[in-house]
Amino acid sequence: MARFYDFPDPMDAPDFAPLASGGDLSEDCLLSAYSAGIFPWFSEDEPILWWSPDPRAVLDPREVRVQKSIKPYLKRYDVKFDANFKGFIERCKDVRKKESDGTWISEQIVQAYSRLAADGYAHSVEAYEDGELVGGLYGLIFGRVFCGESMLSLKSNASKVALIRLCEVLANFGFLIDCQIMNEHLKFMGAKEMPRAEFLALFAELSAQDSGFERFADLKVPRGAQH
Repeated sequence: MARFYDFPDPMDAPDFAPLASGGDLSEDCLLSAYSAGIFPWFSEDEPILWWSPDPRAVLDPREVRVQKSIKPYLKRYDVKFDANFKGFIERCKDVRKKESDGTWISEQIVQAYSRLAADGYAHSVEAYEDGELVGGLYGLIFGRVFCGESMLSLKSNASKVALIRLCEVLANFGFLIDCQIMNEHLKFMGAKEMPRAEFLALFAELSAQDSGFERFADLKVPRGAQH
């Protein structure tokens, strides 16, 4: 039987500090959090920290920016959906460990989100060049919201191409992409900040709707298209 975790009201969260700590990374706990507009973000040496920041970074897929410098890479990389979620998130973990002293993508995270992928919640957007994984991103889908989690670029602009291709597909279904916390990369791609109250209301509305498709993996990804 599914267990519901009772998180604090996200409207009571500090603007940019954790809402709560503790809990676990079981599917029930993660789904309880995400369904309330809350997400986990912590380092390996920290307890599990849960966030609902104000403002929230979001991206309307119809407004993604395709810079001139990115266009050659749209032809260069082949993007696939859910081709190898477990392999992709494990690569994210390995690369981040080499690049820094710590990463939030631990083996515990890999296992937790791989379970969510097996049950149809978590999804990967993978960029390949000549059959070799060169980058991408992963996140979760609730109704018509894609909750972005992490991006990876092993070659120039691979994660940007993955995000653009994701936007091209999701724009046809009236989706919103939750980018969580703004950074320069997301701003470059067209993300905007939204007040938390507005985000939570919109999330509740869109996440209650049907996605409009049967399987994410079956969606048609543009290949080598010009903009």
